[in-house]
Amino acid sequence: MLKKIVFLLSFLILISGCSMNKIAVNATGSIIEYGIEALAEESDLIFARESAPANLKLLEGLIKANPESDKLLLSASRGFASYSLAFIEDEDKERAKYFYMKGKNYGLRILKKNEQFNEALNKDVDSFNQALKLFAGDDVPALFWSGFSWGSWINLNLDSPEALVELPKVESIMRRVLELDETYYYGGAHMFFGTAYGFRPPMLGGNLEKAREHFEKAREIADGKFLLNYVYKARYYAVPVQDRNLFEGILQKVILAPPDILPEQRLVNEIAKLKAKKMLSQVDEYF
Repeated sequence: MLKKIVFLLSFLILISGCSMNKIAVNATGSIIEYGIEALAEESDLIFARESAPANLKLLEGLIKANPESDKLLLSASRGFASYSLAFIEDEDKERAKYFYMKGKNYGLRILKKNEQFNEALNKDVDSFNQALKLFAGDDVPALFWSGFSWGSWINLNLDSPEALVELPKVESIMRRVLELDETYYYGGAHMFFGTAYGFRPPMLGGNLEKAREHFEKAREIADGKFLLNYVYKARYYAVPVQDRNLFEGILQKVILAPPDILPEQRLVNEIAKLKAKKMLSQVDEYF
């Protein structure tokens, strides 16, 4: 009898310890989530760049402690995608690919909890599209950041047929985002399609008029305050149509925009200004 009581007490202590550990991890994850929001409001690019890696590594540690937490997985997907876009992509494309892949995989870990989607991931596009119909409005963040990371990785591998063959599935994910909530992340799915239609030649599905329409829709949704959309429009619409005046005008508009035009996304807008300045300095390479 005494042995049974000791065993029961030990078991209860163990369960309590596991529960307390999970509570602590979830609480820290919430703090990290607020930290990501605070980082998005940061205007000092050096400070943001230096603080991001430690936060992302801490986030990965929390995921190891609680690997089923959608909140932690989503924060990681968004965090690695944003870090690569903001600080790595223009300097080291190979490292950027690595971080985008991290963002993709963390996002897909959420989506793959749906068994039909998990099975369809490596099947044909039709099966993949059918599985996407199972997702609803609450799934939009995971869909968007998975697709954004995946699409950004493809954009850095345009010389790879193996990468390009994956593009239809990414487009399917982003099309589902448009169906469920086209306003998510300042019309980010429209910005994606503006880029996708803009970088491809017509024989591979490129369509500059559709690119322009999607960039314009994203501008309307964000009331012209999400400056990264302008940068992508300059690169993936103005350059393909070879309109130098439009290119320069768009980027000058980004540079001259008030720093507090969108306070909750000040960091992204500062990154957009930095990218705009760099692109203007290379204008002769584009035209």
